[in-house]
Amino acid sequence: MKLHELSPNEGSVKENFRRGRGTGSGNGKTAGKGHKGQNARSGGGVRPGFQGGQLPLYRKLPKRGFHNKFGVTYAVVNVDDLDKKFEDGATVDAEALLESGIISKVCDGIKVLGRGEITKKLTVKAAVFSETAKGKIEAAGGKTEVI
Repeated sequence: MKLHELSPNEGSVKENFRRGRGTGSGNGKTAGKGHKGQNARSGGGVRPGFQGGQLPLYRKLPKRGFHNKFGVTYAVVNVDDLDKKFEDGATVDAEALLESGIISKVCDGIKVLGRGEITKKLTVKAAVFSETAKGKIEAAGGKTEVI
């Protein structure tokens, strides 16, 4: 095979559609824009959400809420969930929590809270620990590591 013999696969290259090049082309004369009006003119058309000069809906509705761009959202896990799902001596991190199904996604990190009891020695790696959670994990013989 030589360079001059190369060609694209059948159906992979589409011919450009030349609009408005005579009536025989099937899309000549008005080129699919109809007769006159704003949309037929060059540079014509309206922006999305334009309602013909009427007060648009987005201006009629009140502004609500506030989004704190500095706020952090943690995936919350309680110590009793860890006790149920993990074996003694296991290392608990984000991947392990996702695999076990305790959390569905890691937002800005994981926060471990102290609801329930823990009896197994676990090494827990998370962004934040509550005081009670830290105390319970270490009392059971486990370790807490802040990532």
